[in-house]
Amino acid sequence: MPEVSEAGAAVRDEVRRFMDEHVLPNEETYYEQLAEVGIDGMPAVLEKLKSIALQRGLWNLFLPGLRPDDPGTRLTNVEYAPISELLGAVGFASEALNCSAPDTGNMEILHHYGSERVREQWLAPLLAGEIRSAFSMTEPDVASSDATNISLSIERDGDHYVLNGRKWFSSGARSPRCKVLVVMGRSNPDAPRHLQHSMVVVPRETPGVSLGMDPSVFGYDERGGHPEVVFRDARVPVDNLLGEEGGGFAIAQARLGPGRIHHCMRTIGVAERALGLMVTRSLERSTFGTSLAHKGVVQDWIAEARIEIDMCRQYVLHAAHLMDTVGNKAAAVQISGIKVAVPRMALQIVDRAIQVHGAAGVTQFTPLAHMYAGLRTLRLADGPDEVHKMSIARREIRRHHPGFTGL
Repeated sequence: MPEVSEAGAAVRDEVRRFMDEHVLPNEETYYEQLAEVGIDGMPAVLEKLKSIALQRGLWNLFLPGLRPDDPGTRLTNVEYAPISELLGAVGFASEALNCSAPDTGNMEILHHYGSERVREQWLAPLLAGEIRSAFSMTEPDVASSDATNISLSIERDGDHYVLNGRKWFSSGARSPRCKVLVVMGRSNPDAPRHLQHSMVVVPRETPGVSLGMDPSVFGYDERGGHPEVVFRDARVPVDNLLGEEGGGFAIAQARLGPGRIHHCMRTIGVAERALGLMVTRSLERSTFGTSLAHKGVVQDWIAEARIEIDMCRQYVLHAAHLMDTVGNKAAAVQISGIKVAVPRMALQIVDRAIQVHGAAGVTQFTPLAHMYAGLRTLRLADGPDEVHKMSIARREIRRHHPGFTGL
């Protein structure tokens, strides 16, 4: 395992204490308050947890060194991995530390590609946890797994860009706290296919921006939703461009790499919690004279889960180490690999945990059904399994036959 610095280990241990002392004891309270304030509301306990995390310096750990009042501890991907795993065990924990998607990826690209005005207007309040954001890339009418299909138009008109088109699965965009969208669209239709798109910052209240249909995910409504966002002659200043015109595809790839590994880090935490629930339930339930923990098939599931989690954790740490040492682009195969392997592994463990729980496992009285819905969705989010495997296969073939195009 790659070496973790003393400072990184200290932050990890502090996050573990925060989870044990504050997050886990308040999990039930969070969901009770969420039921009271509604799906788009803000449970008071979450604001309290955010305040405690900020006081402890457990803030923006995914992107340290940007808070004006505290440079923070500069964590590597390897050091952030076990922290993100701890947060993954509870769905709202990442938000308590201002480390939740899609804000994490949006903050990174605003930092690297936004103008000074954009960073001041939108990055600063995101870093402070005062607002939320959404990422509008996926479209309902095209296969967005091929980003070059994206058709929302971004046309220059004097000192403004004019946006027309539809997005959906802009996660969080329904929330009143969502104040800004990062939008990818086609700005240069006659350019080479990977230079046709740009990204722009669009304030949520921009005239011409509205919400359309609001899909649920396996019947679940999430805070902020995954709504359709409709752009009808929505105008934003040219200064809202991120990077250069035609650079949207490259920015998307830069954003999605870290986002994918963060998803996988959190998913390890989901799998660990599901395994713990499976073991506990197997000791509590008895059939045919003995507990489920005595049944050979259940012991096999528990053993397989332990092996699979540990293997996937090492795979994630290997990808994180490569990102730290040779860069995200050089680690592309490993990032794609974990994006396929980790959600698939966790999904199987949750499925077996549901089986051990019996009928209770598919109800709202355990977290397992919600876990299952999220993990199954993750096999589509940030690129479906098939696209990642295609990318891995093409790179592997090119190692042996450099002229292979894959087309």
